[in-house]
Amino acid sequence: MNILAIGAHPDDIEIGCGGSLIKYSRAGHNVYLLIMTAGEMGGDADIRKSEQLESAKVIEAKDVIFKDYPDTNLPLNKILISNIEAVVKKTKPELIFVNYTHDTHQDHRTLAKGTISATRYIKNVLFYEVPTTHDFNPSVYVDITDVIEHKVGCLEAHASQVMKTNIEGLSIVEIAKSSATFRGIQGRVKFAEGFVPLRQFLSI
Repeated sequence: MNILAIGAHPDDIEIGCGGSLIKYSRAGHNVYLLIMTAGEMGGDADIRKSEQLESAKVIEAKDVIFKDYPDTNLPLNKILISNIEAVVKKTKPELIFVNYTHDTHQDHRTLAKGTISATRYIKNVLFYEVPTTHDFNPSVYVDITDVIEHKVGCLEAHASQVMKTNIEGLSIVEIAKSSATFRGIQGRVKFAEGFVPLRQFLSI
């Protein structure tokens, strides 16, 4: 199976669905990453791209596709939708992960809305959460207990961002593990990632 994970910035994907992607890769599936901006408002663009590539090695992604949209100013227009569609056509995913529509960061909201249009013919589309997401009530869970340290590893690859959480004294690793614990409690496992489906087909 081909899986496409889309993020507005480097490290969005790892926070939201890194554990799930690692499990898919380990099971022999093909994981592709699409990053819409270099996250230059949060650090040096070249460093952030380099960190994303290092993280992709932990995930064992087949490819990382970068787009050069301006950080904090992702536009919702036909060109954005067409660019996402082109990557969908190239990677032929049966499952897509993307930022959620309800988020205090405008890039996350814009990407979610553009992806809804661009993936209208994809059967399985799941929204993931990041620390700026709100009103997120997952109904799909993935048990990541056996790969939680690998999820931590792909987050630590984004070394320049680990402490840039705007929450005093908390690293992104601590936040991610706290979220995984909470979603795990909801799903009755130790660590989990939760998702809100746009669409989900069950294979029977």
